[in-house]
Amino acid sequence: MEDIKDFDNSKFFNERIKGRNFGQREKIQIKVPTEFAKTVLENCFKHFLSKENKELVWKQEYDEVVKWLEGNDGRGLLLFGECGLGKSMLSRYVIPAILTLYFNLGVSVYTAQEMNTKLEEVLEHNIISLDDVGIESVLSEYGNKRLAFAEIIDSVERKAKLVIISTNLNAHEIEQRYGTRTIDRIIATTTRIEFKGESFRK
Repeated sequence: MEDIKDFDNSKFFNERIKGRNFGQREKIQIKVPTEFAKTVLENCFKHFLSKENKELVWKQEYDEVVKWLEGNDGRGLLLFGECGLGKSMLSRYVIPAILTLYFNLGVSVYTAQEMNTKLEEVLEHNIISLDDVGIESVLSEYGNKRLAFAEIIDSVERKAKLVIISTNLNAHEIEQRYGTRTIDRIIATTTRIEFKGESFRK
């Protein structure tokens, strides 16, 4: 048994705690050097847009994505707001490509409907991208209703996972659909960027 004085000794604690995490996972850190972050995002965006014969029209919200790339502080990303502004392109293609090419991180990408049909598979991954959250139906298994998105966000918080989310829902609609706990967990685990303006699809 340790000497009683050790219980009031910060040096003793710091020496003993070093290198131990007691099951707590390290958060996934993303950090693109500031001088390159915007160029990296632009190049990736242009690559995928070119496949659809489209050109990049830079939006103010993309600057916020650049800031996230410069240092995410272990947080994921919630892209929400009006449709047709590049949220899905970012969540499905651009950001997964950046994380794979520059950080060698595998990103598991799912649509909202796939999130429902492949929930157990989604829960196994540590880096997850979910596109168009809010359009999925309520999952029912053997008569029991499950909110797949709420379960995933709970897992993200408990296991220090990284999640990229795109949705046309606003904060109030997310809370109404998935509950206060889920919105609290989203706030705790993501950087939130709201998209506004006229759709590119018009």
